[in-house]
Amino acid sequence: MSSSDFRQIAIRTEAGKAERLFRAAVSAFCSLTRPSRREIAQLEDLTLPLFDEVSVESRRYVAAALSECDYAPTALVRRLAEEPVEIAAPLLTRSNALSDIDLIALIGRHGLPHARAIARRKELNPTIADLIRVLERPTLVKARPPETVTRLAPKPEPAAKADTDRPAPGEAAEHARRRLRAMMRPTGDAADVNTFLGQPAYVKLRETALTGNLAFFQTALADVLEIDFATARSVTGQSGYVALLAALRALDLSEDRAFLIAVAVYPGEFPHPQAIRLFLDSYRLLHRETALDKVRAWKTETLSRAIRGGAPDASGVAHQASNSGAASASVKAS
Repeated sequence: MSSSDFRQIAIRTEAGKAERLFRAAVSAFCSLTRPSRREIAQLEDLTLPLFDEVSVESRRYVAAALSECDYAPTALVRRLAEEPVEIAAPLLTRSNALSDIDLIALIGRHGLPHARAIARRKELNPTIADLIRVLERPTLVKARPPETVTRLAPKPEPAAKADTDRPAPGEAAEHARRRLRAMMRPTGDAADVNTFLGQPAYVKLRETALTGNLAFFQTALADVLEIDFATARSVTGQSGYVALLAALRALDLSEDRAFLIAVAVYPGEFPHPQAIRLFLDSYRLLHRETALDKVRAWKTETLSRAIRGGAPDASGVAHQASNSGAASASVKAS
């Protein structure tokens, strides 16, 4: 089918009949054995402007039709995949136009309903399957009630209490860190065994990031990088993911693993595919040696703080890790 066929569809359709044009164009496209790039682009140009004007039923019809199409237009499929699962399910389950990164981003934005549809895909990436299992069973990391977490920060001592009763510098922070580790232990006979003890760094970071409790993740990050809790908290406490990017690159994680952790810690940073592409490009361009230098600086800061006997104050405000020039240095071309 040539471009003139698409134009004929538009001519035969009365003005304002977006529903008929939307369905007819997709039906005609799906009848093509091997559409050209130009025909794929033409379908996107024709249907995307009509998307907001068509009914839910038409979107559901088009999603089902494109789910069986080997050469479905990527932009249109991604737009349909953002719809409620009642519409998007056929594409989430079968479409080859959705990449692994697309699937992870969809799970991050839409949660369990989309995740359950994606779980039915054949030959699903094991990393994505793991993510869905954790979402289905959030108790994989057992935590105490929320009120316990609020008691982790050291409380200011009464003014009348003797100075001799106060903990030594750094002791309160370390005590809080031990409490966090204890909260990540299972109950019962294995209560004295850390759930993540002996696990690879990626597993520790992934499982703690997916709990939704930032303190768990910060504790795991401190362990795998061999830095103190205050520095780990400053790495993840920044408004963007630049510092975390360096940490993940220093650990030499693959792009998909790094993105999974980043989207779990900073879900608001990835509202659209372009933001995901920016993250992946930045990650590829970041020299590992540059990232390792950054981690060495954090370790030096940890050591310096230990020598000085410094610690976060009673309000929990940690010393912020230096990030001057990080944005430019972290994306240095390889």
